[in-house]
Amino acid sequence: MVNLFLIIVVLIIGAALLFNFIKKKKDEVKEDELEVDDKTYTLDKMIEFVKRRLDEITKINLYDIGLSEEELKRRKNKKYELKKALKGCTYGDVNDKKYVKELIYDLLYKEYGVNETNVSKAISFDVPSLLTAQDKFDIILYMYKQQFGYEALSEIIKKYDLAQLKYIEGEAKPSYVITEEEINDIFEKENFVLTLEDKINVVVQRIYQKYKGYSSIDEIRDMNIDGISGGVSGLPESFLSQVAQTDGDYLSQIAEHKVPRACDSIWIMFAGKSIRLAFLSFGSEAELKRVCQNIYKYNNPGQLSDTNGYKINEMKDGSRVVVVRPSMSETWAFFVRKFDVKRAALEQIIRFPGKEEAIDLLKFLVKGARIISLTGEQGCRKNNNAYGND
Repeated sequence: MVNLFLIIVVLIIGAALLFNFIKKKKDEVKEDELEVDDKTYTLDKMIEFVKRRLDEITKINLYDIGLSEEELKRRKNKKYELKKALKGCTYGDVNDKKYVKELIYDLLYKEYGVNETNVSKAISFDVPSLLTAQDKFDIILYMYKQQFGYEALSEIIKKYDLAQLKYIEGEAKPSYVITEEEINDIFEKENFVLTLEDKINVVVQRIYQKYKGYSSIDEIRDMNIDGISGGVSGLPESFLSQVAQTDGDYLSQIAEHKVPRACDSIWIMFAGKSIRLAFLSFGSEAELKRVCQNIYKYNNPGQLSDTNGYKINEMKDGSRVVVVRPSMSETWAFFVRKFDVKRAALEQIIRFPGKEEAIDLLKFLVKGARIISLTGEQGCRKNNNAYGND
């Protein structure tokens, strides 16, 4: 009788514990459902979700979940491939980047529940007036990339004649710059019709560039251009904070005239011209610093530190990258130079009258093994010389 009584007591306790466990799980599900509101589908919330899920996938112990030998081997290979891609995409490897973006797409679409209704809560696709210049540029570049691949940015610049000197309000001299107004005009003229897949892909790119990519320049860096740099102009944060403590009036004058900060500085080198992308920004010095700390890391060239304030290295695709940091420089900054052999034709580089004679002279100088000195100002394409065209 005593044993029977003990068995009954144990069963009752077990049933009570099981009931409490099921009730708790239901409450958690209800709480999750209540938390689904407008903020659930913002970019920040999606980035948090993607980070958490990828962390879970890469850190899960596969031996604890009772897999068959074949399934264990398959999951191990998949886990290794993801770890490799997450590391390689920070070096500028476009294949690893594509793999990570496809995984993020699947996570958002299949697990997070992104659909036609809520995708516009991340980026206002349905209300063009609420789109920022960066949103519009991301959409334009994405749509052109579907047709032109890595020539997308070149096609946009050529089609709308953006690589021309122009006067900007408040500046005495003309400069090469692409403004927010020009991006707005292009977006209005193109009048894109985006599918759900297009919208999610634009959101995926924005998530990727803030998580593993190079912020606002991530897609631009992959394009077939001569180079890109950031943090190389504008006022440093240290200067602004110092002025704020000593002269508030001067700081208000800077804000009134919209003087760009160093983190607003993004330049591309296109056809030998340095063009400022005035509509793009890193947003903060912390984001610019993150990009600078990641962009030079291919093949472990060493630590960028206060005592060693610069690094010269190359990226996975052969691009040359130079990174500097305070106190060697006033701000964090980087320079990426890309070497596109296809574009390095003398006929394309030398354009002045009588260029045929100059090209013939260069060819004979190279064939004669003569010493040649190429001089000129920055951005005049000195690196594209005759040696690669003989």
